[in-house]
Amino acid sequence: MELFPRPRAEIAPGAVHVPGWLSPEWQRRLVRECREWAEPPAGLRAARLPSGARMSVRTVCLGWHWYPYRYSRTVDDGDGSPVKPLPSWLAELGRQAVSDAYADPAAGEAYRPDVALVNFYDSDARMGMHQDRDEVSRAPVVSLSLGDECVFRLGNTETRNRPWHDVELASGDLFVFGGRSRMAYHGVPRTWPGTADPAIGLAAGRLNITLRESGMD
Repeated sequence: MELFPRPRAEIAPGAVHVPGWLSPEWQRRLVRECREWAEPPAGLRAARLPSGARMSVRTVCLGWHWYPYRYSRTVDDGDGSPVKPLPSWLAELGRQAVSDAYADPAAGEAYRPDVALVNFYDSDARMGMHQDRDEVSRAPVVSLSLGDECVFRLGNTETRNRPWHDVELASGDLFVFGGRSRMAYHGVPRTWPGTADPAIGLAAGRLNITLRESGMD
């Protein structure tokens, strides 16, 4: 239990931070699952940007395979294998996340995530400011944090520059952004190495699971 509990907060319209949403049991389960998903075929890889640079974050995809800046059913920028399926229990967890974040069971029931990006950050990894705009649907994005703490930067919808809000995300935290914040630029400028609790099975690094509704057939 935290010495000073962190309150739930609406960071911007439609963007909600729920600290400690995942129980330790759920965190341990998700770490185990992430390890299995990371194994080949269709395993963990660092995507190559159109500039030719490799992303410092390594990613494995479920449901649909994402690579800059499109979706596919196969790992077109890797081993060519079919993408791993999105488990129904993970989609249900996403629906519960939306329901709890917005205190609106109907919103959770309507949410139909069909893609997950599992990102692994080592101590040097960063994520630049970007929009999640490769989906047809503009349903909320659900973000689950595991392991090392990080600074999550939520910007505005018009530019990568200020104004933005910096939020510290710890293991077990939930962050949902939709509505007016769905197209906000966002990124992870830094992580805090050594802040992971080894009890969840991740001694170092940060895992981030983002659930999305692609809107694609």
